[in-house]
Amino acid sequence: MAAWLRGSAAGRAALAAFTLAGCDAADAMPPAPGRYTAQLCVGALDAAPSCGPVELEWRSAARARLRISDMVYTLRLRTSQVEVALQHGAMQIDEFTAVYEWQGDALRFVDADKSVRYELRRTAPQPAH
Repeated sequence: MAAWLRGSAAGRAALAAFTLAGCDAADAMPPAPGRYTAQLCVGALDAAPSCGPVELEWRSAARARLRISDMVYTLRLRTSQVEVALQHGAMQIDEFTAVYEWQGDALRFVDADKSVRYELRRTAPQPAH
């Protein structure tokens, strides 16, 4: 929990509430490799998130790629942290490491330095082309 507790007192309280919002370790399973329809929600810790569809590809149990138009997030899950890189075309524009949690089909993590929370929710497998 210590990795979550950075920043202001309000930020620490919001981060603690975010992590204690009912996540169950028994649900901590990435999906099987493949393409999925999915939704990504992004928001400041003190505001409602904005959500939209993304193209999601789980490449392995520890690696995922999601595309929103010409923006691509790559995720690499470690034991307790996710490494996140954001690219626009060939240029990497952001990267961070965060503690992550699963809640059912949702992968949740927070970029503590920017006070931004993310929730990636897989909805259904895509048919093979």
